[in-house]
Amino acid sequence: MSLAHDPVSPAARPHPRSRLRTQRIADLRDTVLQEWEHRVRASVRGAAQLLPPILIDTLPAFFDHLAEALSAGNPRQTAASNSNVPAVHGNERARMTSYGPEQVIQEYQIFRDCFAEAALAAGLPLRRGDWAILHASIDIAIRDAIREFTAMHESFQRRIAAGLSHDMRNPLSVILISAQLLQRQAGLEPDKVAELTQRIVDHGKRLDTMIEELLDTLSYHRGQQLPLALSQFDLLPLAQSVCAQVNLQQPGKCQVAGAGITGWWCENSLRRALENLLGNAVKYGDDGVIELRLEQAHGRVIVTVHNSGPAIAEEQMTRIFDYLRRDNHAPAPGWGIGLPYVQNVAESHGGSIAVDSAPASGTSFILDLPVDCRPYVHPAA
Repeated sequence: MSLAHDPVSPAARPHPRSRLRTQRIADLRDTVLQEWEHRVRASVRGAAQLLPPILIDTLPAFFDHLAEALSAGNPRQTAASNSNVPAVHGNERARMTSYGPEQVIQEYQIFRDCFAEAALAAGLPLRRGDWAILHASIDIAIRDAIREFTAMHESFQRRIAAGLSHDMRNPLSVILISAQLLQRQAGLEPDKVAELTQRIVDHGKRLDTMIEELLDTLSYHRGQQLPLALSQFDLLPLAQSVCAQVNLQQPGKCQVAGAGITGWWCENSLRRALENLLGNAVKYGDDGVIELRLEQAHGRVIVTVHNSGPAIAEEQMTRIFDYLRRDNHAPAPGWGIGLPYVQNVAESHGGSIAVDSAPASGTSFILDLPVDCRPYVHPAA
């Protein structure tokens, strides 16, 4: 058969020795990754607490790509060529760990040492060209990972800032309405004047607290998980207070059902979560009453916010908690900030948020939390 019809020319076929060397490199994967995991846990800050699947992350794929780059005849030039594996690693480290950039860099440096030492121990010393590929792979991987790591943290900061500024509208609205009532009704009874001025003072203090939280949270380095200040309190008065804010603008709009439940939660973040849920119910509901119900079962508190407005479309159900998801076709378009914050609060407490929506029954958001969240929470510093 002529060379023109040979699908793989002899020059393109790897030499048997080259194929053997490629296989021997591939066989080093478990050895390299086990040693890498051992060293990372021992020397990288924050790694010892990570579960194995989170720690190992994309390193097996990175190893495989490196083995290909070191193989004769393979078109891959480095382990990072034609691949976003290092960027995905940086993304995961930003979302799933307490790492800073230094720890991401350190992981790749340890990988380089483990690979070189394992190859030498297996009788596969690295040649000059091999070292060039290894160094280039690590250098490019570090750049790609840190670029994505930094982008993710900047995104977290923007989301947190957007969420807090969104929530600041609630106390600001109370302040403005109370001030307008004082301005328009000069003949108010002294008790009513005192009540309105106290509301202005109280919600002005809440705005000040939120600004402090914004500054604290922007410097927080645990990705999307919120720092919580836990205290023991009764959830019923908090629910009644948030409902009263809604009723200040629309009398009788919000009703609270259920008995008092005392537990350990972060009062500020739960208040803001309830404000967001009720604000969402006002925005998307109909003219009916909004019910906020409290229940306790099996060591958990279940907070349900129900409105009888239009049902959420099925295609929106899986995306409703996405950050910055703007629904321009909704009755009241928004920027998609409030509900993701509620989810963040729920998960940071060791709980969850669910939605149930149908034309016949209306829409319910169900906040489900442990009554005592202390075992499940990373406390605020």
